[in-house]
Amino acid sequence: MGLWNLYFAAKLYLFSLGKLQVEWLLNILFAIALLVPLHLRWLRITRNVLAVLAGIALFYHESGWPPISRAISQIPVLLTFTPSYMLELLGRLVSLKAIIAGVLAVLLYFLINRWVRVTTFVLIALVGVPLYQGAGTLVANATSALAQNGGDSGDGDGRNANEPKNDQKGGYDQQLAAFRANEEGRHVNFTPLTSDPSAQFDIIVVHICSLSWDDMDVVKARNNPLFSRFDYIFQNFSSGASYSGPAAIRVLRATCGQEPHKTLYDPAPPECHLFAQLAQAGYTPNALLNHNGRFDDFRGTVIKEIGVPGVTIPSNDGLPVFMKEFDNSNLVDDYDVIARWYKQRIAAGGGPVALYYNTVSMHDGNRLPNTKLTSLESYPIRLQTLLGDVDKLIDLVAQSGRKAVIVFVPEHGAALRGEENQIAGMREIPTPRIVHVPVGVKVVGLPSGSERVGGPVTIDQPTSYLALAQLLANLVAKSPFAVGAQPLAQYAQNLPQTRMVGENEGTVTMTTPSGYVIHTPDGVWVEGK
Repeated sequence: MGLWNLYFAAKLYLFSLGKLQVEWLLNILFAIALLVPLHLRWLRITRNVLAVLAGIALFYHESGWPPISRAISQIPVLLTFTPSYMLELLGRLVSLKAIIAGVLAVLLYFLINRWVRVTTFVLIALVGVPLYQGAGTLVANATSALAQNGGDSGDGDGRNANEPKNDQKGGYDQQLAAFRANEEGRHVNFTPLTSDPSAQFDIIVVHICSLSWDDMDVVKARNNPLFSRFDYIFQNFSSGASYSGPAAIRVLRATCGQEPHKTLYDPAPPECHLFAQLAQAGYTPNALLNHNGRFDDFRGTVIKEIGVPGVTIPSNDGLPVFMKEFDNSNLVDDYDVIARWYKQRIAAGGGPVALYYNTVSMHDGNRLPNTKLTSLESYPIRLQTLLGDVDKLIDLVAQSGRKAVIVFVPEHGAALRGEENQIAGMREIPTPRIVHVPVGVKVVGLPSGSERVGGPVTIDQPTSYLALAQLLANLVAKSPFAVGAQPLAQYAQNLPQTRMVGENEGTVTMTTPSGYVIHTPDGVWVEGK
């Protein structure tokens, strides 16, 4: 088989590392097709061309990467990336160490092939490994069956061996269906804000691209002082999505339960739009970005999903460029954007305002000026700046003498660590590391003596946007700034819980007591790693 031996050897090696799910029968048939002798030159050339195409397709299928249709659909997106970002992504995909190992493997093959028929050993491995694997599976299943039928009759819950051994009822398909049915009937209603001007307050939602608890652990930022300033922290919050567009829709539709990904781009009932409900409660909605919002028509998504006609997004003209985006667009500093808006808001006066602010300062591929740092290397610096800007925003509101509730909620993680079948920065599979995000809420302007004592109120139960909407609804219904207001901890009582279910086009992840499972585009459930 010549150099095709290296192709199969590489697959065997990746399989041993758990990085490839090899289709053994297809690979054996592929090897046999390569071994068939062809005497005509044009037939050999045709077979080689077809073999290269088939080999690439088979490897891609076994890799667990997104469906090829999804990959092709992302080509226009890739073309918007700067050359430096493309090189950075290529470096994550193929490391210098891997290139050196590949060169050494080729040299070793040519050396060994002079004395040993490598093809024979490759064929033996292609047949022997799945036989050995199958025998091990049969033994494990037999042992498990004996254990279940043995002296201990089990837990008596009637589950069969194919059902998940956890405290959720039924198989994974049943669990997901039950989750869908439960979420479909849930919603949060806002009551009118108090008519007492001294108890009214603004709401500022800071929606942050690319920040998860796992990212904060990677860069050792979990103990940043900002988090000690929050009055509420959601420790087990699910963003439900791993891309910006769906994440924006989910937070802007926070007053209804979690929708399936495929229905996100369908019209939603008015009561599902958070800012439409806030408008009915007495707020004037505003929207703001620190980017141009052109990528994937993010600006259009926000204007549509904010749910209130006439809301516009002002440009950032006149503000200094802070860094360059992954597509070479200008980004401005978060504090500069919000501070200018807030000063204009103070000057305009009027009733309470609800702001949706989106920042992509942490997005993969962004570059700081006058530095050669990659976006992964600059992430800790950019995060420190962002958290500092939110900290300064709290001070700005406090010094103004006005009152506000500031919500810190990320869209999804940055996937700094990388995972099985996903390089760092790739978020096609919305794993818990990506959708488990840090959410904090700060109540600014409380009367002296009524501020929170001790640490933040922590919400440890599994939650999502519905719980955040309910907390805001509780604060609006009984203003914490009113005379005789209840303690802040009371507002966070009995918030709705939501199982951590991450969703993308074609892929769903769902937490289990022992980890999580993935519903692949092929329609099967696999254990997450």
